[in-house]
Amino acid sequence: MKSLFIGLISVIFLADAQAQINLDNIKNQVNNAIGNTGLSNTEIVSGLKEALKIGTNNSTGKASKPDGFFKNQAIKILFPPEARDMERTLRNVGMGPQVDKFVMTLNRAAEDAAKSAAPIFINAITGMSISDGLSILKGGDNAATNFLKNATQSQLIAAFKPTVKNSLTKVQITKYWNPLAKKYNKIPMVKKVNPNLDDYVTMKAIEGLFKLIAEEEFKIRKDPLARVTELLKKVFGGG
Repeated sequence: MKSLFIGLISVIFLADAQAQINLDNIKNQVNNAIGNTGLSNTEIVSGLKEALKIGTNNSTGKASKPDGFFKNQAIKILFPPEARDMERTLRNVGMGPQVDKFVMTLNRAAEDAAKSAAPIFINAITGMSISDGLSILKGGDNAATNFLKNATQSQLIAAFKPTVKNSLTKVQITKYWNPLAKKYNKIPMVKKVNPNLDDYVTMKAIEGLFKLIAEEEFKIRKDPLARVTELLKKVFGGG
């Protein structure tokens, strides 16, 4: 009876010890998942802000350079969706070069508008709270991108729209659009088209920027080589 009691105590002790090991493992996994390597919450969020500044600067730099949109198939702005039938019809009647030139002007406007994005992103990043930062670090691979999208979307629209309008004027968009629309709208039985190009390019430019930012965020989270400072290495598990 005594030996049975001792055996039971041993089993309970081992079970408790195993449970503690499992809890410790879970705790370590959680800490690793949020990049907590003994840093304070303030230091962790500072690292996140640093990562976002690098990511947004890289993204806006790529998008705003010549051909940043036009030669990047992931974000290239194509014919407005409501005018895709128009595009096919015009290409079929030999106006492919004019259509291509029009598409290029849309992307040039987006590249021009992207130059105004960096200060808006920096302002949102600077104002990020500690709780926002910790939520982002515990979130998915695009949690930071989603935070920026929610924090800056309305400001980006307000900043981009006049820039896009000026850019489209500068590249003489009507010179390319009006003949295409006029030609197409004269074709019998087609639905007349006249999309708001300012709104269309503004939203596609913002959408493209966030695609690039999501790519930068993914790299910093997953690729140690993308963590270019000591603080980033510590926060994201590379230090």
